[in-house]
Amino acid sequence: MQDWNPALYLRFANERTRPAAELLARVPSDPAHVRHVVDLGCGPGNSTELLVQRFVDAQALGIDNSDAMLATARTQLPQAQFALGDIATWAPEAGAPAPDLIYANASLQWVGLHETLIPRLLSLLAPGGVLAIQMPDNRQEPTHRLMREVARLPEFAPYIGDADKLRTDILPIGAYYDLLAAHGAQTASVDVWHTVYQHPMESAAAIVQWVRGTGLKPFVEGLPQALQAAFLTEYERRVDAAYPVRADGKRLLAFPRLFLVAQRQA
Repeated sequence: MQDWNPALYLRFANERTRPAAELLARVPSDPAHVRHVVDLGCGPGNSTELLVQRFVDAQALGIDNSDAMLATARTQLPQAQFALGDIATWAPEAGAPAPDLIYANASLQWVGLHETLIPRLLSLLAPGGVLAIQMPDNRQEPTHRLMREVARLPEFAPYIGDADKLRTDILPIGAYYDLLAAHGAQTASVDVWHTVYQHPMESAAAIVQWVRGTGLKPFVEGLPQALQAAFLTEYERRVDAAYPVRADGKRLLAFPRLFLVAQRQA
């Protein structure tokens, strides 16, 4: 996969940061007792900034697999540390303290094998530490169904392949609860919930720009340059039909998100 585009991602920074802030608001840790926090999939640092603001005395570490995102994060937040890493295999370095908070905002949906990943992350926490996760749950929304529909058209399918495999399927919310609650000897509390955001967007083109920074990226980048514009034109045409114009001329983009917060036994 080609590297991520921080500028494109941050065009909707306020909307993207809102669930990050709402996830953090449900983290029960006392800031005075938190010394080490890790932001898995930190992107350009907008979520890491929230952690630094809440846990002012803690050491903050952002992990991401994108050099471009990390470069932006380091510029925006020089007081934090950032490192290149793979969430699927990440663990604290040998001799490093166990984190008091592992925080993953809109990143784990790109990582597979949640049945083993989630318990492993829980096990890495310090006693009393918190695992906080937010993931988009929008694969069945028109934005994402239409990506797959267009990808199956004969002019695009040979380059894209199986459109269903371009992002990990997340589990039902009850399955995540069970994964965390099953570790009763480790887990003091588990909190799971869904939120469906309704984002007013200026146009169908704005919706396309939103998803180009995330979910649409692997569809478009797999195409020859000559076909990318054709894909986007057909996709925008379908988005325009799927999201009606509201009374103020805008479109409402429904965006379901899943939240998980688990605290390890002290």
